[in-house]
Amino acid sequence: MPARRNFLKSNAAELRHIVDEFIRVAMSFPEIFFSFTSNGQQVFHLEKGNMKQRIVQLLGNSYASKLVPVQEHTDYMNIYGFVGKPDTAKKTRGDQYFFVNNRFIKSAYLNHAVMNAYNEMIAKDSFPMYTLFIDLDPTQIDINVHPTKQEIKFEDEKIVYAFVQSAVKHALAQFSITPTLDFELDASIQSLDAVSKPFTDENKSAASASSLYNTFTKKHQSHFIESKSELKHWKALSGAEGYELGEKLSVDRSSTGPGGLTGEDFLVAGELHSGNQQSEGPGRRPTAENLLQVHNTFIIVQTSNGYYLLHQQNAHERILYERFALAVEGKPIATQQSLFPATIELAAADAVLLKELLPDMNHLGNLLEPFGNNTFVIQGTPADVNQGSEKMAIEKMLEQYKHFSNDLKFSKREKLLRSLALQQSVKAGTALTEREMKVLVEDLFNCSVPNSTANGKPTYLEFKKEELDKLFGEVNHSRKMLSACPDSYRDVEGGMVH
Repeated sequence: MPARRNFLKSNAAELRHIVDEFIRVAMSFPEIFFSFTSNGQQVFHLEKGNMKQRIVQLLGNSYASKLVPVQEHTDYMNIYGFVGKPDTAKKTRGDQYFFVNNRFIKSAYLNHAVMNAYNEMIAKDSFPMYTLFIDLDPTQIDINVHPTKQEIKFEDEKIVYAFVQSAVKHALAQFSITPTLDFELDASIQSLDAVSKPFTDENKSAASASSLYNTFTKKHQSHFIESKSELKHWKALSGAEGYELGEKLSVDRSSTGPGGLTGEDFLVAGELHSGNQQSEGPGRRPTAENLLQVHNTFIIVQTSNGYYLLHQQNAHERILYERFALAVEGKPIATQQSLFPATIELAAADAVLLKELLPDMNHLGNLLEPFGNNTFVIQGTPADVNQGSEKMAIEKMLEQYKHFSNDLKFSKREKLLRSLALQQSVKAGTALTEREMKVLVEDLFNCSVPNSTANGKPTYLEFKKEELDKLFGEVNHSRKMLSACPDSYRDVEGGMVH
């Protein structure tokens, strides 16, 4: 019986710790068969194989074609293993493993060396995947610096640091893991008539005589393409006959959002009417009219006493957080049943984590059912998640949840609410229509706490008219004094008093 049984976490949380330790041991010995069963259900069945096969078995099939081998040998030390391509970088450090003489270690120092090797290849807030093994003389290390033996001290840390960084850089360069442009044409394209046959004078004159060619070559023709070319009949096909020149057509924005939650749908479906109106002073509550978006990130909201500068991502994050909080307290979010349920296969550690979150996920509109072997069936999703993006939304939610996993002050439910709100909020840099901005402003000031996110970031800043008048008033006062001075007391440009 554990000596500190009362201090143990839930069964699911302890199972995750066991899975983490199992992965570290199994990854060190790919030539050994491993099996792991929990409550009569097999979690892992790892056949003998090579290191790459073992990594894919443990971390998921998504890494099957995304691993870059690292192998360098010197008289002082050897390093071998695999690192992930830059596009596999995640927001959490979960898939990072260092082994020294086949023993798992944690080293912020060596992690910094790997991060430097990926410099300018991944975002600064992302973390690459790596599984690296270091073999060196045991007399060059001290393993008695931590009770768990997971932290060690090297005799010469600078040499090890430089060696790790150089080995990873060399591997990435050797396999051309750099942004490149592919100028090679497919063979089927090269065989087309337009490529293989010469462009004769007859073809050239026929092309230049068409009105379509003229509309794109003559000056000042951009506003007359529809009226002067054969494209006019496309109005009927697109259903846009009712629009005149200069009138804004509706644009399909469903493909640009995180988890299918951008464009007009993300705000309409996310409307929150909690009934808790924020008490505002007379004339302080903004009116959602004549809104202006700046840099696709900020929204200027006029009030009778000045204006608010609203951050669209932080504002939407607050709206979603309160909406999700109401859902888990007994007002479940509407679920859209899937006509053709999709399946999602996760790494074993993520599967254990998702099982722990299933009850709260169901309240938030996600109907998930375990399907065995770390697989889940997605029977339904929230109404504001587009069909086809269900898997991506769940994977991003898990990554965001793990981002909060080290913060002990949050409960499991609180981490889930914050993760979903942050992951599904409309991101800075997304252009919004006037209607979307209006819904966003109205929903924000219907929140119980509209002025900050759950993480404490401000949703808007207030600028008062009196302060603006005072600022410009001081400038005007200086100009009046300057204009009252004789010309001889001013410089040639009339800007400075001598």
